Amino acid sequence: MTNEAVESEPATTSHRFSLWRNRDFMLLWSGQTISDVGSAVTQLAIPLAAVVLLKATTLQIGILSAMATLPFLLVSLPAGAIVDRRAKHRLMMWCDIGRMLLVGSVPLVTIPGLGLHLTYVHLLVVALLNGILTVFFDVSYHSYLPVLLEREELIDGNSKLGTTGSFAQFAGPSIGGALIALLGTARAIATDAFSYGLSALSLSLIRRPEPAPEPRAEGRKLRHEIAEGLSFVLRHPILRKVIAATATSNFSSSISMAMSMVFLVRVLQVKPGYVGLIWSLTAIGGMVGGMTAGKLSKRFGSARLIWIAPLFLGLPVLLQPLAQPGWGVILYAVSYFFFSFYAIVYNIAAISYRQAITPPELLGRMTASFRFIVWGTLPIGAALGGVLGSQLGVRQTIWIGVSGIWLSGFWVLFSPLRRMRDIPSSSEEADSESMEAELVQ
Repeated sequence: MTNEAVESEPATTSHRFSLWRNRDFMLLWSGQTISDVGSAVTQLAIPLAAVVLLKATTLQIGILSAMATLPFLLVSLPAGAIVDRRAKHRLMMWCDIGRMLLVGSVPLVTIPGLGLHLTYVHLLVVALLNGILTVFFDVSYHSYLPVLLEREELIDGNSKLGTTGSFAQFAGPSIGGALIALLGTARAIATDAFSYGLSALSLSLIRRPEPAPEPRAEGRKLRHEIAEGLSFVLRHPILRKVIAATATSNFSSSISMAMSMVFLVRVLQVKPGYVGLIWSLTAIGGMVGGMTAGKLSKRFGSARLIWIAPLFLGLPVLLQPLAQPGWGVILYAVSYFFFSFYAIVYNIAAISYRQAITPPELLGRMTASFRFIVWGTLPIGAALGGVLGSQLGVRQTIWIGVSGIWLSGFWVLFSPLRRMRDIPSSSEEADSESMEAELVQ
C-alpha cells in the first residue's frame, strides 16, 4: 500500500539538501504561488466587476459569492473518487488550463469592437465552473504532494506552501486594487488568467514520474468509492479526531466571523479605512506560522504540534471579545494575528499527518472527505452567528465563537496523538502506533 516510486530513493539524499534543490517541488511551489496571488486579485475584481460594470444588487452579489463556494459542498466527495482514478499531475494541468480559459473570458468579452458584452449570467457561470475546477485541482494537489516529497519532507513542503498562500491573501487584494486602478477591472482579471497559464506551464515541466493509479474493480460504482473514503476517515482513531477538531474550529470561527465587521465598526468604533489594516494582520500571522512551523515541528514534534497549536499557540484568540474602543482594539488585532498563526501551524501539521498515513490509492478521497465536512460547517456557523448576534448581542456571540475555537483542540488532545511525538513514516506504522496509543490511554 506504499508508493514504491516515491519510497525507492533514500530519504536522506533529498532531505539533506532541503527542498530548495528539489526542482520538481520548486516548480510546483512557484506556479502555485503565482496562481494564488492571481486568484486573490480575482476574488476582489469579479465582485467589483459585477458592482461597477453591471450595477449588480446586493442580492446578486451574495448569489455570485455563493456560486464560487457551492462546489466545495456539492462536488468534493465525487471529486475525491475521480481524482484517485486519474493521474493527478495531468488532471491539475487541465484544471489550470480550464480556469485560464474561464477567467480569461471575462476580459475578452469587454474588448471593444468584438460585439460582445459582459453579463451577470456570464459571471455566475465563470464563478461556478471555476469553483468546480478549483475543487478538482485542490484535491489533486494535496494528493500529489506525497509523490514529489518524502514523508519526512511533508512538513517543510506544506510550510512553504502555507507561507506563500498567506502571502497571497495579504498581498493579493493590495495588488488587485493597484491593478484595477491602473488597468481597469476587466484587464485586472486577465492577470489571474495569465497566472493560471503560468501554473500549467510550471506543472508541465515537472519530470518526476507519477505512479499509475490502482486499477478500479470491475463494476465498482462511484458511490462505493466515495463511501470507502468517508469510512477510512471516520473509522481511523486519529483522523476522526482531527476532522472533529478542524470542523469544530471552522464552525466556531465562522460564528465569530459573522459578527466581526459589526463588532469592529459598531462596537469598537473602528473607522472603515482601518478595518482592512487590522485584517491584514491575519495574513501576516499566517506567514509567520508558515515560516516557523518547521522549527516548531522539530522542537515539539510534528504529531504533538497538532494539539499544541490550538491549545497553546491559539490561546490568545480568547483576547478578541475583550477588545474595547480606542487602544483596546489592539487586543482584537493580536487575537486575529495568533488565530491565523496557530491555524497555519495546525493545518501544516495536520495535513502532513494525513498525507503521510493515508494509503496512496485513498489520498484523493481522504482529502475530499475532509474538505466536504470541514467546509460544510462554515455556512452553518455563519448563519448561527447571525442568529446569536441578534438574540444575545455581538460581544457575547464573539465569546461563543472564540471559546469554541480554543476548545476544539481537546478533540486531538484526547486522542492517540498525545502519545506520539512525530508523524509516522508509513501508513502501516501509523496503524500500529495508533492502536498501541489507544491501548495505553
